[in-house]
Amino acid sequence: MARTAKDEKAKLRRGFGRLVALGVLLVLGGLVGLVYTGVATLTSMLLFGWLLLIGGVVGLLHAIEGRGSNFFWLAAIVAALNIAAGVVILKSPEAAADALTMFAALLFLTAGLFRLVGGLVVRGAQFGWTLLLGAFDLLLGIAVLGSWPSSSQYVIGTFISLALLFDGLGLIATGFGGRRVVGMVEDATDAGEGTQGAQEDTTKPVQAE
Repeated sequence: MARTAKDEKAKLRRGFGRLVALGVLLVLGGLVGLVYTGVATLTSMLLFGWLLLIGGVVGLLHAIEGRGSNFFWLAAIVAALNIAAGVVILKSPEAAADALTMFAALLFLTAGLFRLVGGLVVRGAQFGWTLLLGAFDLLLGIAVLGSWPSSSQYVIGTFISLALLFDGLGLIATGFGGRRVVGMVEDATDAGEGTQGAQEDTTKPVQAE
């Protein structure tokens, strides 16, 4: 039983360690994107276009395989729209960046409001980080709406880089916090086992010589 508990704790420590490693990678990616915002914007648009195109093709193939179902036409239309959007973005990523910048501003405004309200209502373990991210998203949305469309070639890359940066910091904080909690549990368990062993030694009967 004790060995099983130790194995589970070791798995938890490794899992939190992976969270820290992933957080470090996200932070590095965010910092690189902040230095090269124009390249990050263009790369993001091209990646988004390819994702839409590939997702549309896959969705169309699935729709053709299930053409006897009641949702065939809906799935086919959605797949065709994804393919068309992917082609348009790949052909003119700059114009798509203008449109997506407005959408991103509205998205960040909405996400900021939800994060602020959710953080105040739930008040979970990441209460401070949730409020910080919510306020940051809200301010970014307002700033982008005020400067659109002149800064659209940099906004997408900046937003994505900042999201990577703060998400990575959140993962690092969660990983280190989880490892600390596991360490505290291990220390408390070892102290309890040591106390129990000492009590057992003192309660052993003394044999007469």
